[in-house]
Amino acid sequence: MNRTGVFLAVAGVLALIALVAGVPRFTRPSTNTPDPIGNPMVTPRTVSNGSLSMTGRLSHPFISLGRQDVFATVDLRAVDVPGAARSSVNLALVIDRSGSMSGFKLNQAKQAARQLISQLSANDRLTIVHYGSDVKSLDGMLATTSNKERMFAYVDGIWDDGGTNIGAGLTTARDLLLSARNEFKVNRVILISDGQPTEGVIEFEGLTAIVRDIRSYGVSVSSVGVGDDFNEQLMAGFAEVGAGAYAFLQDAAQLGAIFQKDLNAAGTQVARGVSLTFRVPKGAQLQRVLGYSQVTRRMDGEAELVTVALPDFAAAQQERVVAHFTVDGVTAGDSLDVSALDLSYLDLLSDGAVHGEARLSAMTTDQVKVVMDNRDKDAIVFAARARAADNTAKAAESIQQGDREGARQLLRANTILFDEAKEVAGAPAVADDLANQQKLQVGIDEANTEADGKVLQKQIRTQARRDYGLMGSTY
Repeated sequence: MNRTGVFLAVAGVLALIALVAGVPRFTRPSTNTPDPIGNPMVTPRTVSNGSLSMTGRLSHPFISLGRQDVFATVDLRAVDVPGAARSSVNLALVIDRSGSMSGFKLNQAKQAARQLISQLSANDRLTIVHYGSDVKSLDGMLATTSNKERMFAYVDGIWDDGGTNIGAGLTTARDLLLSARNEFKVNRVILISDGQPTEGVIEFEGLTAIVRDIRSYGVSVSSVGVGDDFNEQLMAGFAEVGAGAYAFLQDAAQLGAIFQKDLNAAGTQVARGVSLTFRVPKGAQLQRVLGYSQVTRRMDGEAELVTVALPDFAAAQQERVVAHFTVDGVTAGDSLDVSALDLSYLDLLSDGAVHGEARLSAMTTDQVKVVMDNRDKDAIVFAARARAADNTAKAAESIQQGDREGARQLLRANTILFDEAKEVAGAPAVADDLANQQKLQVGIDEANTEADGKVLQKQIRTQARRDYGLMGSTY
């Protein structure tokens, strides 16, 4: 069994123990002088906290004297619940029926809505909202056989008309959903749009504030962008602020599968209100958390607390957080605390708040060979992937501005990052990453029209989200 397999096996065992015995607290022990032949005394550990397990690791378990960069990766995995019945959900489906959805897109959206209705049980509640310049809605109702017929008829009567008033659609869905919020453990909004907001609230800050308000009630928001004209940064922002999932669909015919996936994710939620806090002591600095926008910072004495808001977790869902630190190695043989970790969430299986703690530490050494020989292969690859995602996102911006050569240069820089990681972790570890970079390069060369360029931007940004670590919440 490889190292990753061992970690996952340990995570599964510890998760079962945690459900019975409570939440263990883990603090890495201080160690003495590192083994000169290179066996690391500070190794990755998995901590299980109820429904979630957390594995923290450093790219460099041993550091040289002086200031240097270290990347921390924290993998979060939800327990699987094989055979468990899907929980009842309180769901609001919000459909953009502005003029740009006319024809095939709207017909496919309506067909997908019908499929979604068919999948609902009599204990599920559905609200249907559709918007153009104005908003129409069907009040939420349980999906009984007779009510499903009303829902089908309502969907069939949706027509394309007007502009794109996303904000009004979201606020209407919020109000209708909240009337029954307390009757369900899981409440969710699914938004589908193919365009830019043109009416009502149109600014990014104002629209994400609406989603943040929805989230404050414990309701998650997933967003699905269809076609090549929607604002993918806005729609991805909705998912991150709303702790839901994001999907880009070039073809509206894929909507049915996405609706089914999101319904299953909502109905198998095991953790909500998930946040990861880095407690950074004096002597270390957290430069940035790569790829996450919902990050807050505050001081607590001499320590800085950096908190990352994460999506709600469905059974077996996995997400990753990569953080860039700078640290100062002072004395060889010392244990240097890089960061303490605090994972906090509401465990929906035990219906209680959970806190799990861990500590990331490195050993200082004056032996360069010890530093190089003990680099964590997985953490090196994860860090390269997240750093490359920065360039990938910038490449999308370059394409949007018409600078294709700039985009090519950024992707070539990614190839260098993965080649460096390959020297540490081996070619198989980054084979898929290099192949993805090649596909994106080919995509730039073959994007001959404005529409092709728009689709490519969305594909690139979707790839960047996954590479940052937003894996389970990117469809």
